[in-house]
Amino acid sequence: MEESAAQSVPHTAFASQSPAVLAKYVATIQAKAFDTASAIELDDLRLPETCIEDTSNFLDERSLENLTSFIDTALPQLKTRFGQKSKDNGAPTLLFFTAAALRGADVIRELKKLRTDKSGQVAKLFAKHFKVEEHISYLRRTKVVAAVGTPGRIGKLLEAEGCLRLEALSHIIIDFTYQDSKKRNLFDIPETRQDLFKSVLANERLKPLLQSGKVKLVLF
Repeated sequence: MEESAAQSVPHTAFASQSPAVLAKYVATIQAKAFDTASAIELDDLRLPETCIEDTSNFLDERSLENLTSFIDTALPQLKTRFGQKSKDNGAPTLLFFTAAALRGADVIRELKKLRTDKSGQVAKLFAKHFKVEEHISYLRRTKVVAAVGTPGRIGKLLEAEGCLRLEALSHIIIDFTYQDSKKRNLFDIPETRQDLFKSVLANERLKPLLQSGKVKLVLF
């Protein structure tokens, strides 16, 4: 089983596997999130190999200190887009998912290093200290190049009309290798896993972009 393979090696090493291996692994986690779904329903939800970005050329540890180097080496298209002018409000090129607000704040500090004066802001989309309505208002009036947040909050924003736009989205990065104090990553926490796969990756606007390969999924 791909899930067993992921558990038997360090997460940072497993994340550098081929898209074929990672697609099978993501499918096993997706099945855990949709634990009452039929085989036919799971097949409809399945994310294809073509939507998994090949990042096997990055051989260093996938740590916060190496995040900008990771994007520069493994995701050069994303790096280029970080330097371009944001055209529309609330339309990031990157969605970065973390399990907790504190970790997300650290990620934001690193991503800001990739910004230029003409690119948009790096949005902070966590439930902590911010109401959904505040985030909706912020996104509608602000140009953002990236959005960092928890699956629960971003899932709610995807449902809000004219708020979190997907026209410019090219990548979704999942904070896979980071573990909390209980040695759990984002996929291991039941609530976070459910929010990610049900509210985000299965979102009716986002799912076709992933399944067509227009938006790439990355395990960091």
